[in-house]
Amino acid sequence: MDENKIKALISLLDDDDSEILNHVEEKIYELGTTAVPFLENAWEDNFNPKVQKRVEDILHRIQYENVIRNLSEWKQKGGEDLLKGLWSLATYLYPDYEYGTLKKDIEQLYYDIWVEFKYDMHPFDQIKVMNGVFFGKQHFRPNTKNFHAPNNSMINMVLENRRGNPITLSVVYMLIAQKLNLPIFGVNLPNQFILTYKNEDMQFYISPFNKGLTFSRADVDDYVAKLNLSPDPTYYEPCTTVDIIIRIVRNLIISYEKLGDTEKSQDLERLLKILE
Repeated sequence: MDENKIKALISLLDDDDSEILNHVEEKIYELGTTAVPFLENAWEDNFNPKVQKRVEDILHRIQYENVIRNLSEWKQKGGEDLLKGLWSLATYLYPDYEYGTLKKDIEQLYYDIWVEFKYDMHPFDQIKVMNGVFFGKQHFRPNTKNFHAPNNSMINMVLENRRGNPITLSVVYMLIAQKLNLPIFGVNLPNQFILTYKNEDMQFYISPFNKGLTFSRADVDDYVAKLNLSPDPTYYEPCTTVDIIIRIVRNLIISYEKLGDTEKSQDLERLLKILE
Protein backbone atom coordinates (compact mmCIF):
# COMPACT_ATOMS: atom_id res chain seq x y z
CA MET A 1 0.00 0.00 0.00
CA ASP A 2 1.46 3.40 -0.99
CA GLU A 3 1.76 6.37 1.37
CA ASN A 4 -1.34 8.18 0.18
CA LYS A 5 -3.50 5.10 0.65
CA ILE A 6 -2.13 4.56 4.16
CA LYS A 7 -2.85 8.20 5.08
CA ALA A 8 -6.34 7.93 3.62
CA LEU A 9 -6.98 4.75 5.59
CA ILE A 10 -5.83 6.34 8.84
CA SER A 11 -7.98 9.42 8.20
CA LEU A 12 -11.03 7.15 8.46
CA LEU A 13 -10.33 6.64 12.19
CA ASP A 14 -12.54 9.65 12.86
CA ASP A 15 -15.57 7.75 11.54
CA ASP A 16 -18.10 6.84 14.23
CA ASP A 17 -19.61 3.91 12.31
CA SER A 18 -18.41 0.88 14.30
CA GLU A 19 -18.43 -1.42 11.27
CA ILE A 20 -16.28 0.95 9.23
CA LEU A 21 -14.03 1.60 12.21
CA ASN A 22 -13.44 -2.11 12.86
CA HIS A 23 -12.62 -2.69 9.19
CA VAL A 24 -10.19 0.24 9.13
CA GLU A 25 -8.44 -0.87 12.33
CA GLU A 26 -7.96 -4.41 11.02
CA LYS A 27 -6.50 -3.08 7.75
CA ILE A 28 -4.05 -0.94 9.74
CA TYR A 29 -3.09 -3.92 11.93
CA GLU A 30 -2.30 -5.87 8.78
CA LEU A 31 0.20 -3.18 7.78
CA GLY A 32 2.07 -3.74 11.04
CA THR A 33 5.12 -1.56 11.75
CA THR A 34 4.82 0.03 8.29
CA ALA A 35 1.88 2.03 9.63
CA VAL A 36 3.66 3.27 12.77
CA PRO A 37 5.20 6.53 11.44
CA PHE A 38 1.91 7.44 9.73
CA LEU A 39 -0.02 6.78 12.93
CA GLU A 40 2.42 8.90 14.94
CA ASN A 41 1.99 11.78 12.50
CA ALA A 42 -1.80 11.38 12.63
CA TRP A 43 -1.72 11.56 16.43
CA GLU A 44 0.30 14.81 16.31
CA ASP A 45 -1.89 16.40 13.62
CA ASN A 46 -5.29 15.44 15.02
CA PHE A 47 -6.57 17.27 18.10
CA ASN A 48 -9.67 15.12 18.56
CA PRO A 49 -9.11 13.19 21.84
CA LYS A 50 -11.29 10.33 20.60
CA VAL A 51 -9.21 9.87 17.45
CA GLN A 52 -5.96 10.24 19.39
CA LYS A 53 -7.07 7.45 21.75
CA ARG A 54 -7.89 5.19 18.80
CA VAL A 55 -4.46 5.87 17.31
CA GLU A 56 -2.77 5.18 20.67
CA ASP A 57 -4.59 1.86 21.02
CA ILE A 58 -3.61 0.76 17.52
CA LEU A 59 0.01 1.81 18.05
CA HIS A 60 0.16 -0.13 21.30
CA ARG A 61 -1.25 -3.28 19.71
CA ILE A 62 1.14 -3.11 16.72
CA GLN A 63 4.16 -2.50 18.95
CA TYR A 64 3.10 -5.20 21.42
CA GLU A 65 2.67 -7.77 18.65
CA ASN A 66 6.15 -6.81 17.43
CA VAL A 67 7.56 -7.56 20.90
CA ILE A 68 5.74 -10.91 20.93
CA ARG A 69 7.12 -11.77 17.50
CA ASN A 70 10.69 -10.73 18.31
CA LEU A 71 10.85 -12.61 21.62
CA SER A 72 9.18 -15.70 20.14
CA GLU A 73 11.77 -15.80 17.35
CA TRP A 74 14.54 -15.15 19.87
CA LYS A 75 13.45 -18.10 22.00
CA GLN A 76 13.00 -20.39 18.98
CA LYS A 77 16.60 -19.67 17.97
CA GLY A 78 17.79 -20.80 21.39
CA GLY A 79 17.72 -17.47 23.20
CA GLU A 80 21.52 -17.42 23.30
CA ASP A 81 21.93 -13.70 22.67
CA LEU A 82 20.81 -12.26 26.01
CA LEU A 83 21.39 -8.71 24.81
CA LYS A 84 18.90 -9.22 21.97
CA GLY A 85 16.32 -10.60 24.42
CA LEU A 86 16.76 -7.64 26.78
CA TRP A 87 16.43 -5.21 23.90
CA SER A 88 13.29 -6.91 22.56
CA LEU A 89 11.65 -6.71 25.99
CA ALA A 90 12.64 -3.05 26.45
CA THR A 91 10.82 -2.14 23.23
CA TYR A 92 7.55 -3.01 24.98
CA LEU A 93 7.79 0.35 26.78
CA TYR A 94 10.29 2.06 24.47
CA PRO A 95 9.47 1.00 20.88
CA ASP A 96 11.98 3.45 19.39
CA TYR A 97 14.89 2.02 21.40
CA GLU A 98 17.55 0.76 18.99
CA TYR A 99 19.58 -2.41 19.44
CA GLY A 100 22.70 -0.59 18.25
CA THR A 101 22.36 1.91 21.09
CA LEU A 102 22.26 -0.90 23.65
CA LYS A 103 25.32 -2.61 22.16
CA LYS A 104 27.24 0.67 22.15
CA ASP A 105 26.43 1.37 25.82
CA ILE A 106 27.53 -2.11 26.92
CA GLU A 107 30.72 -1.80 24.85
CA GLN A 108 31.56 1.47 26.58
CA LEU A 109 31.08 -0.05 30.04
CA TYR A 110 33.21 -3.01 29.03
CA TYR A 111 35.99 -0.71 27.84
CA ASP A 112 35.93 1.34 31.06
CA ILE A 113 36.54 -1.83 33.08
CA TRP A 114 38.92 -3.44 30.57
CA VAL A 115 41.47 -0.61 30.87
CA GLU A 116 41.89 -1.43 34.58
CA PHE A 117 41.54 -5.20 34.25
CA LYS A 118 44.40 -7.73 34.42
CA TYR A 119 43.86 -11.29 33.27
CA ASP A 120 46.59 -12.70 35.52
CA MET A 121 44.82 -11.55 38.69
CA HIS A 122 43.19 -13.96 41.11
CA PRO A 123 39.41 -14.18 40.46
CA PHE A 124 38.57 -12.37 43.71
CA ASP A 125 40.89 -9.51 42.71
CA GLN A 126 39.27 -9.39 39.28
CA ILE A 127 35.90 -9.00 40.98
CA LYS A 128 37.31 -6.16 43.10
CA VAL A 129 38.33 -4.36 39.90
CA MET A 130 34.88 -4.96 38.43
CA ASN A 131 33.22 -3.63 41.56
CA GLY A 132 35.47 -0.60 41.73
CA VAL A 133 34.50 0.57 38.26
CA PHE A 134 30.89 -0.68 38.15
CA PHE A 135 29.79 0.67 41.54
CA GLY A 136 32.48 3.30 42.08
CA LYS A 137 33.21 5.12 38.83
CA GLN A 138 29.99 4.18 37.01
CA HIS A 139 27.74 4.61 40.09
CA PHE A 140 25.40 1.66 39.54
CA ARG A 141 23.08 1.25 42.54
CA PRO A 142 19.99 -0.70 43.63
CA ASN A 143 16.79 1.29 43.33
CA THR A 144 15.57 0.66 46.88
CA LYS A 145 13.35 3.77 47.00
CA ASN A 146 11.22 2.69 44.06
CA PHE A 147 11.96 -1.04 43.92
CA HIS A 148 8.91 -2.11 41.89
CA ALA A 149 9.10 0.63 39.24
CA PRO A 150 8.77 -0.90 35.74
CA ASN A 151 11.86 0.99 34.57
CA ASN A 152 13.95 -1.14 36.93
CA SER A 153 13.31 -4.00 34.49
CA MET A 154 14.06 -2.03 31.32
CA ILE A 155 17.72 -2.41 30.30
CA ASN A 156 17.84 1.02 28.61
CA MET A 157 16.59 2.83 31.72
CA VAL A 158 18.92 0.88 34.02
CA LEU A 159 21.85 1.98 31.85
CA GLU A 160 20.58 5.56 31.73
CA ASN A 161 19.70 5.97 35.43
CA ARG A 162 22.35 3.62 36.86
CA ARG A 163 19.59 2.15 39.03
CA GLY A 164 17.97 -1.27 38.90
CA ASN A 165 16.65 -4.30 40.71
CA PRO A 166 18.66 -7.45 41.58
CA ILE A 167 18.25 -9.10 38.19
CA THR A 168 18.91 -6.12 35.93
CA LEU A 169 21.97 -5.01 37.88
CA SER A 170 23.20 -8.61 37.77
CA VAL A 171 22.55 -8.88 34.05
CA VAL A 172 24.52 -5.72 33.18
CA TYR A 173 27.35 -6.85 35.46
CA MET A 174 27.31 -10.34 33.88
CA LEU A 175 27.30 -9.06 30.31
CA ILE A 176 30.42 -7.02 30.95
CA ALA A 177 32.12 -9.86 32.89
CA GLN A 178 31.49 -12.32 30.06
CA LYS A 179 32.97 -9.88 27.54
CA LEU A 180 36.07 -9.98 29.79
CA ASN A 181 35.96 -13.79 29.42
CA LEU A 182 35.07 -14.31 33.06
CA PRO A 183 32.97 -17.45 33.77
CA ILE A 184 30.16 -15.52 35.44
CA PHE A 185 26.54 -16.59 35.08
CA GLY A 186 23.08 -15.84 36.48
CA VAL A 187 21.55 -17.86 39.31
CA ASN A 188 17.82 -17.99 40.03
CA LEU A 189 17.55 -17.79 43.82
CA PRO A 190 14.07 -17.42 45.36
CA ASN A 191 13.30 -13.73 46.08
CA GLN A 192 16.77 -12.80 44.85
CA PHE A 193 18.89 -13.00 41.73
CA ILE A 194 22.64 -13.45 42.03
CA LEU A 195 25.66 -14.43 39.95
CA THR A 196 28.11 -17.27 40.19
CA TYR A 197 31.75 -17.40 39.18
CA LYS A 198 32.18 -21.00 38.08
CA ASN A 199 34.96 -22.89 36.33
CA GLU A 200 36.62 -26.28 36.79
CA ASP A 201 38.70 -25.05 39.72
CA MET A 202 36.39 -22.93 41.82
CA GLN A 203 32.90 -21.56 42.37
CA PHE A 204 31.66 -18.65 44.43
CA TYR A 205 28.76 -16.21 44.29
CA ILE A 206 28.34 -12.48 43.69
CA SER A 207 25.49 -10.12 44.57
CA PRO A 208 25.50 -6.98 42.38
CA PHE A 209 22.47 -5.76 44.35
CA ASN A 210 24.84 -5.61 47.34
CA LYS A 211 27.68 -3.80 45.56
CA GLY A 212 29.32 -6.98 44.30
CA LEU A 213 29.47 -8.78 47.66
CA THR A 214 31.05 -12.25 47.26
CA PHE A 215 29.98 -15.28 49.28
CA SER A 216 30.15 -19.08 49.38
CA ARG A 217 27.85 -22.03 48.76
CA ALA A 218 27.43 -22.34 52.54
CA ASP A 219 26.01 -18.80 52.57
CA VAL A 220 23.49 -19.82 49.91
CA ASP A 221 22.61 -22.84 52.07
CA ASP A 222 21.93 -20.51 55.00
CA TYR A 223 19.79 -18.21 52.87
CA VAL A 224 17.69 -21.12 51.54
CA ALA A 225 17.29 -22.54 55.07
CA LYS A 226 16.03 -19.18 56.38
CA LEU A 227 13.31 -19.29 53.70
CA ASN A 228 12.35 -22.77 54.95
CA LEU A 229 13.00 -24.23 51.51
CA SER A 230 14.58 -27.52 50.54
CA PRO A 231 17.87 -27.18 48.61
CA ASP A 232 17.37 -27.26 44.84
CA PRO A 233 20.12 -27.43 42.17
CA THR A 234 18.68 -24.34 40.49
CA TYR A 235 19.58 -22.29 43.57
CA TYR A 236 23.29 -22.96 43.02
CA GLU A 237 23.89 -23.45 39.30
CA PRO A 238 23.77 -21.14 36.24
CA CYS A 239 20.37 -20.53 34.70
CA THR A 240 19.61 -20.03 31.01
CA THR A 241 19.18 -16.73 29.21
CA VAL A 242 15.52 -17.61 28.64
CA ASP A 243 15.15 -18.09 32.43
CA ILE A 244 16.53 -14.58 32.90
CA ILE A 245 14.06 -12.96 30.51
CA ILE A 246 11.20 -14.94 32.07
CA ARG A 247 12.14 -13.66 35.51
CA ILE A 248 12.31 -10.07 34.29
CA VAL A 249 8.84 -10.45 32.74
CA ARG A 250 7.52 -11.79 36.06
CA ASN A 251 8.99 -8.76 37.81
CA LEU A 252 7.21 -6.50 35.33
CA ILE A 253 3.90 -8.26 35.94
CA ILE A 254 4.27 -7.61 39.68
CA SER A 255 5.17 -3.97 38.97
CA TYR A 256 2.03 -3.36 36.92
CA GLU A 257 -0.18 -5.25 39.34
CA LYS A 258 1.03 -2.95 42.11
CA LEU A 259 0.28 0.04 39.87
CA GLY A 260 -3.19 -1.30 39.08
CA ASP A 261 -2.42 -1.38 35.34
CA THR A 262 -4.43 -4.45 34.32
CA GLU A 263 -3.87 -3.99 30.58
CA LYS A 264 -0.09 -4.13 30.80
CA SER A 265 -0.06 -6.96 33.33
CA GLN A 266 -2.29 -9.00 30.99
CA ASP A 267 -0.02 -8.19 28.04
CA LEU A 268 2.94 -9.51 29.99
CA GLU A 269 1.07 -12.59 31.21
CA ARG A 270 0.53 -13.53 27.56
CA LEU A 271 4.20 -12.94 26.82
CA LEU A 272 5.18 -15.04 29.83
CA LYS A 273 3.14 -18.01 28.55
CA ILE A 274 4.92 -17.81 25.19
CA LEU A 275 8.35 -17.73 26.84
CA GLU A 276 7.54 -20.57 29.22
